[in-house]
Amino acid sequence: MQRNDGRSVEQLRPVSFEIGIQRDPAGSVLVRFGNTAVICAATVSDSVPEWLRGRGRGWVTAEYSMLPGSSGSRIPRKTQGRGTEIQRLIGRALRGAVDLEALGERLVTVDCDVLQADGGTRTASITGGYVALALAVRKLRDGGSLAADPITGGVASVSCGVVGGVPMLDLDYSEDSEAEVDMNFVMDHGGRYVEIQGTGEGRGFTSEELEEMRRLAGKGIGELIALQRQVLGA
Repeated sequence: MQRNDGRSVEQLRPVSFEIGIQRDPAGSVLVRFGNTAVICAATVSDSVPEWLRGRGRGWVTAEYSMLPGSSGSRIPRKTQGRGTEIQRLIGRALRGAVDLEALGERLVTVDCDVLQADGGTRTASITGGYVALALAVRKLRDGGSLAADPITGGVASVSCGVVGGVPMLDLDYSEDSEAEVDMNFVMDHGGRYVEIQGTGEGRGFTSEELEEMRRLAGKGIGELIALQRQVLGA
């Protein structure tokens, strides 16, 4: 089956990373999944949340927002329920890539601002957010602020879904809006699952469909990890 943009069901949209997109954050990247574009910027602070003070551990958190012109109708400048859920997901995913004790009492905040939304904004945010986080940690190490590398392994994410009865990888907005099943997979560089989100939008899904989406996600995330390593020179 060929899709609207000519891709096969197993194909990612064109993915790119432009690092150093912002001057001041410790790490920043513009990530593109097709027409979806997200700026991810990691800022480091020596002040951890109050509940962590004195424990010798750091924290990684995320904030997510869709900029007013990122969609067909203007989006107000405020975090809504969906945005809160997505930024919690991003934070959980990124913390899975970090030894918080090795990070020390530092707070790394990864801001993910959607410039253009065409499906998969949360998966692009996680994938680009890891690159921004890794760049920020590298800057700390190069500056002699860290005795050991707190990055324990990378993380990347991709969507899958069933559209017209066919499981497919990396849905754009037109596909996502028509999907009977919508899933998001987060995996680390060791091939382990960090999180899986799945919903039967129009119907339930079979174990065979789930297994095929799992296979597609593993293939796609493997390709994303290779791109992350390439841009990071790892």
